[in-house]
Amino acid sequence: MAGKVQQKLIAVFCGSQLGNDGIYATHARQIGELLVQQGYGLVYGGGKSGLMGAVADAVMDAGGKVVGIIPQHLELRERHHTGISELHVVQTMHERKAMMYELCEAAIILAGGYGTMDEFFEMITWNQLALHNKPIYVLNSAGFYTDLLQLLQTMHSRGFLYLPYQEATVISDLPDRLMTALHERLSRG
Repeated sequence: MAGKVQQKLIAVFCGSQLGNDGIYATHARQIGELLVQQGYGLVYGGGKSGLMGAVADAVMDAGGKVVGIIPQHLELRERHHTGISELHVVQTMHERKAMMYELCEAAIILAGGYGTMDEFFEMITWNQLALHNKPIYVLNSAGFYTDLLQLLQTMHSRGFLYLPYQEATVISDLPDRLMTALHERLSRG
């Protein structure tokens, strides 16, 4: 008897708050819906609040699989999500990120704060160091990442990056375009 085919999981890194523009939550929900429509599950930080909760709820509402990973010290602070498919409680933030990287086929970066920036930069650094070759997608909702992308361009032009950020990331302003690019890449294998 053949084994069950494992569903591909996409990591979504995003804020535990909603931000002050409704477009962030709208885009988070759209990403969740599109993940399920294209046959993917979600692996994320395990929280119930903010954009994390919005994307997880959208995946669950659409009938998809959600795997949450949350460190013990954040379990109460971020109000871990009790309505998801699986929740893993780990000891440290590093374990959280490492487990998410291990489980995912690709990563999507939504709007967020320090934690999201940490996750994005670790993901892109590991990519640059050839510790993984998983594609990274940045959703630039309402221009949220425009200034950061300019800084990354400056870092490259002044000789601090080996490659331009565009070689490791795909940037899009719209969830459907981002998900189309992700699906095309993963379908090629």
